[in-house]
Amino acid sequence: MSNERGGVFARGEEFLKLFSKGLEFTKELISENEKLRRRLVQVETQTTTAARNPNDWEKLRHELMNRIETLELERDNALERLREIETENHHFAERYLEVEEENNALANLYVASFQLHSTLDLSEVLKIVLEIVINLIGAEVFAVYVLDEKANRLEAVASEGAPLAAFPRVPRGSGVIGSCVQSGDTFCGDASGSDDYETPIACIPLRVQDQALGAIAIYRLLQQKERFTPLDHELFTLLAGHAATAIFSSRLFGQSERKLSTIQGFIDLLTK
Repeated sequence: MSNERGGVFARGEEFLKLFSKGLEFTKELISENEKLRRRLVQVETQTTTAARNPNDWEKLRHELMNRIETLELERDNALERLREIETENHHFAERYLEVEEENNALANLYVASFQLHSTLDLSEVLKIVLEIVINLIGAEVFAVYVLDEKANRLEAVASEGAPLAAFPRVPRGSGVIGSCVQSGDTFCGDASGSDDYETPIACIPLRVQDQALGAIAIYRLLQQKERFTPLDHELFTLLAGHAATAIFSSRLFGQSERKLSTIQGFIDLLTK
C-alpha cells in the first residue's frame, strides 16, 4: 500500500504547485492593476497640463498611443496566460476526480482485504471475493477457479452471472485461463465482453509466492463500465495477492479441521 500512498502524496504536491501558479498569477494581475491606476492618475495630470498648454497635445498624443499599444500587448499576454492557467485548472479538476476515485477504491479495497482475512471459512472468503470483483472492478459475469492439484486442472468454485456448471474445467497450462495460472501473468483483453467461457476478457492468476492456486476469470463488465482503467490493473495485482492468501489459508484451515476431527474420532474409538 506504500506505493499507492506515495502516488497520492505526489498528486497532492502536483495540486499545490498548480494552486501556487494560480496564486502567483492573481498577485501579478493585482500588481498590474495598481500600475494602471497610477498611470491613469499620471495621464489625467498630463491631460490637465496639456489643456493649459496646447503645444503639448501632440507630445501627449504620441505618449498615449505608445502606452495604449504597450497596454494592449500586456493585455494579450495576460489573456494568454489566463487561458493557460484555465487549461491547467481543467486538467487539475479532471485529475482531482481521478484521485478521488482512486482514494475511494483504495479505501474500499482496504475494507475488503480486512474482511477477506477476518474469516477462515472458505465459503465466506469466496463470497467476499465475489463482492470485491463486483463492486471494485465492476464485473457482471465472472468465476473464481481453484486448482485441483491431483487432477492438475482448474475448476470453478464460485461464480456470478452464470451457474457454476456453465464454466468449463480447464487443464493447467491450457487456454487463456490455464496459461495465466501456469505463467502467473495477468491477461487483459477486449472489454466488450465474451460469451465463450473458455476465453475471458481478463484473467487474474491467484498465487501464493510461487505456488499456483487458481484464477479469477472475467467475461463481461457491468453495463455502465466501458473499459478497464489503470486503477483496475492495480486492483488486479492487489486483489490477486489478498484473495489468493485468504483462499489458501481457509483451505489449509479446513483441511486441518477435518484431520483433527478424524484423529479425535479415532481417539474416541480407542478410549471406549
